[in-house]
Amino acid sequence: MKTIKKTIIAAAISTLSLVSSHAVMAHGSSPDYIKIEDSLKNSGAVFAYDKSSKEVHITLNQAHACVKVGAMDAEVNGKRIQLDAPIKFEHGNLLVEKGFANDLFEGHVSQTISLSHAKHPLDPLSEAEITLTQQTVQASKYFRNNLRFTEIKLAEPDKSKVWAWSFGQDEDFLRLANFTILDGKHVIEGTVNLATKTVTRWQPIKDVHGMVIWDDFVAAQEIIEGSKEYADALKKRGIDNVKEVVATPLTVGFFDGEDGLKEDDRLLKIVSYLDIGDGNFWAHPIEGLVAVVNLETQSIEKIEDSGVIPVPMKPNPYDGRDQKKMAKVKPIAISEPEGSNYKMSGNIIHWQNWDFHLKLDPRVGPVLSTMTYNDQGTKRKIMYEGSLGGMIVPYGDPDIGWYFKAYLDSGDYGMGGLTSPLELGTDVPPNAKLLPATLADNSGAPYTIPNAIAIFERYAGPEYKHNEMLGSGAGNQSRARRELVVRWVSTIGNYDYMFDWVLLANGTIKLDVGASGIEAVKGVKTRTMHDATAKDDTRYGTLIDHNIVGTTHQHIYNFRLDLDVDGEKNSLVELNPAVEKNTAGGPRKSVMVVNQHTVKDEQEASQKFDPSTIRLMSNPNKENRMGNPVSYQIIPFAGGTHPIAKGALFSKDEWIYKRVSFMDKQIWVTNYKPEERFPEGTYPNRAKTDTGLKTFIEDNESIENKDNVLWITTGATHVARAEEWPMMPTEYVHAMLKPWNFFDQTPTLNLPSATEQK
Repeated sequence: MKTIKKTIIAAAISTLSLVSSHAVMAHGSSPDYIKIEDSLKNSGAVFAYDKSSKEVHITLNQAHACVKVGAMDAEVNGKRIQLDAPIKFEHGNLLVEKGFANDLFEGHVSQTISLSHAKHPLDPLSEAEITLTQQTVQASKYFRNNLRFTEIKLAEPDKSKVWAWSFGQDEDFLRLANFTILDGKHVIEGTVNLATKTVTRWQPIKDVHGMVIWDDFVAAQEIIEGSKEYADALKKRGIDNVKEVVATPLTVGFFDGEDGLKEDDRLLKIVSYLDIGDGNFWAHPIEGLVAVVNLETQSIEKIEDSGVIPVPMKPNPYDGRDQKKMAKVKPIAISEPEGSNYKMSGNIIHWQNWDFHLKLDPRVGPVLSTMTYNDQGTKRKIMYEGSLGGMIVPYGDPDIGWYFKAYLDSGDYGMGGLTSPLELGTDVPPNAKLLPATLADNSGAPYTIPNAIAIFERYAGPEYKHNEMLGSGAGNQSRARRELVVRWVSTIGNYDYMFDWVLLANGTIKLDVGASGIEAVKGVKTRTMHDATAKDDTRYGTLIDHNIVGTTHQHIYNFRLDLDVDGEKNSLVELNPAVEKNTAGGPRKSVMVVNQHTVKDEQEASQKFDPSTIRLMSNPNKENRMGNPVSYQIIPFAGGTHPIAKGALFSKDEWIYKRVSFMDKQIWVTNYKPEERFPEGTYPNRAKTDTGLKTFIEDNESIENKDNVLWITTGATHVARAEEWPMMPTEYVHAMLKPWNFFDQTPTLNLPSATEQK
């Protein structure tokens, strides 16, 4: 299913040059025209042309400009500015004078979060700190030329000290960098003291396989291209040029030798596709052919061939090149004429009553930390740290090219390093602020991903509404709901995963995950469901095109949420609505009640979620003014477009169950331990047992009134359909954390009405 074609981008984001070119026109010279896209390309601005009105709409950050073709002025956020030369439309192109963008958006240059100076104790390593880590390791007695880095990131300081610092106490923090290194197939962890420039820890980790790195993908392609045995297998399928074959190196899983593979070998399985030049090699699977590559020997260990299935050859572009008539879509202008409602200081973000810290982790993507809510002047703790914990995409087909496919995307590949840069106007709205992130490559050198994370506000319907027509009521009262969205996209081969952290002014936190990209498809003999082969060919999927089956699978996500609801000491509380017999008299035969239970320990907390029940992370030490303990409601399934994954669709004797437990329960609660980071364990690649959540709860510690971590599992079962081919419209799953007696009243009563905003 998956290939990773990552481009390491080492350039920082460009911004508009504000050097004026007015002098050229002042002396009467004719303007020097260029295409509008060339004028805007370095600014991050997006534009749209309305042919009917002959107006060009341009958006950059909070600035929106409207310029009429041929006019000598423009409107920017409602104000008129003079242009040196008009926009022209010639030969299908919009042309502007060279200084057009500078004149239009002076004062609106795109801002980014600076990651170069640590202002918060959880700030990610800067470019200089990553370089220092690399150089310190290279200068140490441990270094050898073949060592490859899989990760360099901040060694996080003590939680209690960070919370104390965020509430104004003076604390000293030592900047340390943790790293993970591959020495061939061996894994080494270590730490660098950035102040003393010394390696303070060098720890070989036994009996694990490290993360798959970019160098492995390059090696795998070279290995199959140099193999005569593989070339012979391709010729049986009518493929003479191996250079037209795209190798997708995949993790092999663990089957205790039942797959004929040695546990100790560093292996990848190669499933390939034919590139016919239509821009979509995923539509042309070379079915029934798998090469097992040994990364240590740089050779093919064996080839598995279940027989020739013709490669589907019908062109299947997804970029619109085959569309005879493109849709006419008029632009939508999003304007914030007085600027945005959020502020940034370094990596700290303030919006409405929310404050939190944001960074990008190389494995799990965005991490939101030290999250607090200002409740009428009182700063209250909500969450110390929240992030994706891990995810798995298991498939249900037993064929040789499919049975091993159960991708632990963040743990096997590192999703943060596979961040997909965002584009204004398509990936995010034009009012989004785009932020870069700096990570380390496999050599340990820093590189910058531009537009790695986006932050934006959006209208999200009415926050509340009531139209009172009786008595002396207040008449119609409605308020607009706004949301602050932190968006990040990671591309893992054929799938693009969109993660939104959404904050509401009323204290709600939404976790929205969208899957887009291209289906993982299987080549089959069947053209239509009327063929004799259709029943067998579609047993494990849906025929979505001639000779192409979309194989049934699941997308299961786990979020690690270190909730500290008004303090670190919390408990898991169950509220179960029930029907009971009416014993209070009257004509009613039954009554509705809610039975309450406080969960005692970690193993009891591990449970499937019933959406008809209520689960709370509650602080028994704090009450609202009515005497109810302050809490947050846990909602793993808050709607979705695909069927929910109530559990993994496997029998209990599957090897995957022995390796990954988080996918089958939606709620887990464990005592806070800083080393317990990942629900699938730190090293899931080829792991034979679960070293994650299953291990975390083996000691079955009490979770009553403890510093606990909540783990939410959500996801979908993906049954393919024709409307998702060749490009899949974004399909979402949703989870939610909602205040439950956390406040004393509706927390958004202070929102202004529409007339008050004017």
